[in-house]
Amino acid sequence: MSSLSKSISSPIPVGHFISVQDNLRLHYHEVGQATAERPTLVFLHGSGPGASGYSNFCKNYMFFAGLGYHVLVPDYLGYGLSDKPDNIAYTSSLHVQVLHELLDQKQVRRAVLIGNSLGGAVAFQYALAYPEQVDRLVVMGPGGVEDPALWAANMSGLAAMGKVIQGRKTDRESFRELLHHIVASPQSITEEVIDSRLPVWKAQPPEVFSTMKVEVFAERLADLNMPVLCLWGAKDNFLPVRHALRVAELIKDVRVVLSSRSGHWFMLEEPDYFNREVQCFLG
Repeated sequence: MSSLSKSISSPIPVGHFISVQDNLRLHYHEVGQATAERPTLVFLHGSGPGASGYSNFCKNYMFFAGLGYHVLVPDYLGYGLSDKPDNIAYTSSLHVQVLHELLDQKQVRRAVLIGNSLGGAVAFQYALAYPEQVDRLVVMGPGGVEDPALWAANMSGLAAMGKVIQGRKTDRESFRELLHHIVASPQSITEEVIDSRLPVWKAQPPEVFSTMKVEVFAERLADLNMPVLCLWGAKDNFLPVRHALRVAELIKDVRVVLSSRSGHWFMLEEPDYFNREVQCFLG
């Protein structure tokens, strides 16, 4: 199945599907084909209710496709239009395994991983497991930097998300209020943003969140040898901005960008700046 238009039954454009993990369907968008001349750009979304690759990166991936890059934008299992079984554990390790299957099937030998939040943690974990395949990393407010026991209780965005998830709140206004915690400016949350995420959230089984486990890397980040670009919104209510300094301390070759104009969704709140910064980083 392939289409870039929305339908009544789909809150986001329908792309392509492949089979992974014992015949589960993984949904992804793709522009171009893998080549030896340039790495593939892989966009990895976060873990919020209703997330998908398209809803996280709709203002970014076509910009890079227009520059001639092969682009992949997957939905993790449990998210977007991918299958959402209730009998698996939705860990970062699972997402790394599935990403490896996707890149293998698409014959991608060199990749730049671009990940937000959970996607940043998946990018770190993948690069540590398969360093020969990863040219560079771009992470925005990445998870996995420090044990959540040291910081999670102080993050207002996580508290708001926990209330929505635990209460299975699927009404539009509760969902809108949650999304307002993610961004620096409420104007960023348009009706279109809600329309692209709320139906996905309604379809997600509780296990997507109750079994979520993200690898914590801490000192292992020092083992990363590829160049890294880290962007962080100073108004992030989900992951501590101080983690940006930890990233700068640990990773050998890293550039860190902080912005007072963004919250947790740097790539959506400042898309033009984000796209230019990443373009420059790619060289």
